Amino acid sequence: MNPSQEKMDKLYSLIANEEDARACKDISEQACTEVPRNFFLILFSQTLTSLGDLLTSPKTVLTWLMTAVGAPAALIAWLVPIRESGSLLPQLLIGAWVRQHALRKPFLVLGAIIQALSLFGMVLVVLWLEGLSAGLAILGLLVVFSLGRGLNSVAMKDVQGKTIPKQRRGRLTGLASTLSGLLTTGVSLWLLGSAKEAGVLIYVLLLLGAAMLWFGAATLFSQIEEEPGETSGGGNAMRQAFANLALLRNDELFRHFVITRALLLSSALATPFLIVLAQQHSSSGALLGAFLLASSLASLLSSSFWGWLADWSSRRVLLLAAALASVFCLLAAIASQLEWALFANFWFYPLLFMLLSIAHAGVRVGRKTYLLDMAGGNKRTDYVSVSNTVIGALLLLTGLISALVASWSLFAVLVLFAAMSALGVLFAWRLKEVTAD
Repeated sequence: MNPSQEKMDKLYSLIANEEDARACKDISEQACTEVPRNFFLILFSQTLTSLGDLLTSPKTVLTWLMTAVGAPAALIAWLVPIRESGSLLPQLLIGAWVRQHALRKPFLVLGAIIQALSLFGMVLVVLWLEGLSAGLAILGLLVVFSLGRGLNSVAMKDVQGKTIPKQRRGRLTGLASTLSGLLTTGVSLWLLGSAKEAGVLIYVLLLLGAAMLWFGAATLFSQIEEEPGETSGGGNAMRQAFANLALLRNDELFRHFVITRALLLSSALATPFLIVLAQQHSSSGALLGAFLLASSLASLLSSSFWGWLADWSSRRVLLLAAALASVFCLLAAIASQLEWALFANFWFYPLLFMLLSIAHAGVRVGRKTYLLDMAGGNKRTDYVSVSNTVIGALLLLTGLISALVASWSLFAVLVLFAAMSALGVLFAWRLKEVTAD
């Protein structure tokens, strides 16, 4: 064993908290010998892509960018729906295509390159276009970006399942999230030190930086040692997923859960409008940094709390998170109408953004845990595929409605989101307890 390999094995053993760095579960014997190397390749690549996601978040940076280029508010309402539904809706088709190939690593590389090129395209938009044309171009490139993201999502699950042992996968994802969160905090603090207006240069640097991160991730993905896997069943899986849509008609609890989840889309869709309101008071780079910092802190502060609470009752997590989201959306609506000194304070909207993001994190943890606890085995898999497809479609519909309302009044669209969250509370209340069953 060469010295560098020995050091890698020791570091992996330390991270994995085991004496035998080759200990493996649920992967082949040959893949086991490559675990330490693959672990760090995936760790660093996921860190790069997670950081890139944070630097191009539709809730913060892209919303700021759309406002800066003079795009209409109605187009801003489409950012989150396109980003999320573009990753969810095509997964049935993408998954069937990917699983027809024995090696999935090339799709990781392709997905990362697609995302990088989309961001380079956004740089050109910032430099050359403005107004409606710039907004439409950014949305078009975001569609392409989301398709690449969906490709990465499907392929990564397969690659990680073949290369990383059980009981190490969560540790890998968590460590990557922590590293990217720390790096994002550094970027946020850099922006906080800027008292100047957030001009073209800042957006170009953020987009170029994120694009280079995805190119770097593509390079790391290409180095992963992957064994050929199964190639059968892709088409059958797709047909079965469409057939499973009958669950919405026949399974009352599942149907009720999907309605609850759909109503609570409001917690994600409302956040970009807080940035629009904040920019009415200031458009400095420091304020953009404050929002990025708020986003990072919301993730770091809330995940463990919501996770612990969800282990007690995922239904009550949904109840609490929905109630908080409704209150914070209503507060934002009130702030949009009143000219109080509090609402003009530099930190008011970043703080409200952080609180709403914490509520949204509760919605995400609660609905994921509820779905896991509601069923097991193949039925759980069916629930996931159907709910993701339906929610992807509903995201586009909700995006259309909120865009129309936002073009009329920001106050009205925030009241709409508050009302959706309040209805979400009522539907979550009617869900039965499944965590303790």
